[in-house]
Amino acid sequence: MSNLIQRFHATKFLTSANQLNQLPETEGHEVAFAGRSNAGKSSALNALTSQSTLARTSKTPGRTQLINYFEVDPQNFLVDLPGYGYAKVPERIRLHWQSVIQGYFETRKNLTGLIMMMDVRHPMTVLDEQMLRWCESQDLRVHILLTKADKLKRGPAKTSLFKVQEALKEFAMPATVQLFSATDHTIGLQDALKVLNEWLPRD
Repeated sequence: MSNLIQRFHATKFLTSANQLNQLPETEGHEVAFAGRSNAGKSSALNALTSQSTLARTSKTPGRTQLINYFEVDPQNFLVDLPGYGYAKVPERIRLHWQSVIQGYFETRKNLTGLIMMMDVRHPMTVLDEQMLRWCESQDLRVHILLTKADKLKRGPAKTSLFKVQEALKEFAMPATVQLFSATDHTIGLQDALKVLNEWLPRD
């Protein structure tokens, strides 16, 4: 087990929150995870921590309805935000989470970056662009994982990667993108772990 994998394998669940005032009062650094419903966010979290059940996965989009905090170590945290864009979520819930997520980005002082999941087959939706605009308004750096890259052959996957790289040039905040697979760990796992390790420095 590499040092990076070993570090994040120690990650454990800390708490859940339904409102901004329920967020834990932590010091140090936290990295948020966001993505369209069914983009593979929970699977990516599990792959990055080498745990099969850290984040609940489901074939039903929109399953994550809370902000879930995971502790890497006493000074560093991973934050799983609710998936966005699932049409069957009631309107009042969708509006509630839009307000909570926007408030989270605007008020969370120890947020050091966003890991954003996009399905490599359907990247840069309108809602993805809205999320990126929120990050841009806060000058929050973003690293995009084009998930489910094992579902495409190498050529189409590279084409999707290039298109997202070009689209990111329209945004002012620091933004990078890579191919990623939660099932084939040869596709992007180490690169993603290096980003997390950089964003969550150990004192």
